[in-house]
Amino acid sequence: MGREGEYMKKTNSPGAAAGAAADGKGAAARAPSAWDKVQLARNPGRPTFRDYAARMCDEFIELHGDRLVADDPAISGGLARIGKLRFMMIGQQKGVTTEERIACRFGMANPDGYRKALRLARLAEKWGLPVLTLVDTPGAYPGLDAEARGQGEAIGRNLMELAGLRTPILVVVTGEGGSGGALGIAVGDRILMLENAVYSVISPEGCASILWRDGAKAPEAAEALKITAHDLARLGVVDGIIPEPAGGAHTDPASAIALVREAVSEHLRELASGPTGDRLVDERFRKFSAMGRFSAAKAIKLAP
Repeated sequence: MGREGEYMKKTNSPGAAAGAAADGKGAAARAPSAWDKVQLARNPGRPTFRDYAARMCDEFIELHGDRLVADDPAISGGLARIGKLRFMMIGQQKGVTTEERIACRFGMANPDGYRKALRLARLAEKWGLPVLTLVDTPGAYPGLDAEARGQGEAIGRNLMELAGLRTPILVVVTGEGGSGGALGIAVGDRILMLENAVYSVISPEGCASILWRDGAKAPEAAEALKITAHDLARLGVVDGIIPEPAGGAHTDPASAIALVREAVSEHLRELASGPTGDRLVDERFRKFSAMGRFSAAKAIKLAP
């Protein structure tokens, strides 16, 4: 992927290359496994949505409520500005303190959260603003009340409505991109991932429990699922990879946020100068329709 190469160039410094050669092992021998990246993506020290809103944006005005039932704290959103770029910013909020994490259900949204996200996306369309979504959730909240209020319907409606939204959508997976909980705000014209983020239809633990009836095989499941940013860029699911500070975003949140700000600014400018209206919707439809198409030639090319 072209954008992947462009972003990753920034991390390939001469100092890093010298360090790799010094011990004679090479980068591949020390490359983190898929399971390692799952742990990095889940690290509680990674920047949250509120960190990005406060430190990436020059201005952020939060908007509340779905105008139907409640104001779900697991999804936040509002009007944002970086320099002269104005956009609607929406994302999952995992929380920082124990009390906040419990209140936010660790970033697992109720239907109210997805309906709030859709309300804000429609406002962006009405006002001619692009939409930025930040994805970081283990999945949608699986509680009885959430199901009774239409969890599946809310996510499904978001998929349909966002697919036809007549304004550009930029998606950034900043941590965990888990199942339908992530997809509910992840339909976009450009999809980026942080270097140590993961994006998958199911958690490695869940996959291992289904396939092998053994949650201890989660590391093997993580490898098989191809959930890392590099795997998904090779498969064409994501359009670019945003580098992280050495050791992960949690080691230097300020630098991680600055890198996301740079990527977001660049892509929002490009999307603003791109297609609009029906052509924008058509290209978004083709983008997602092309995912998952199998061909023997492509399989051979992707083989390690």
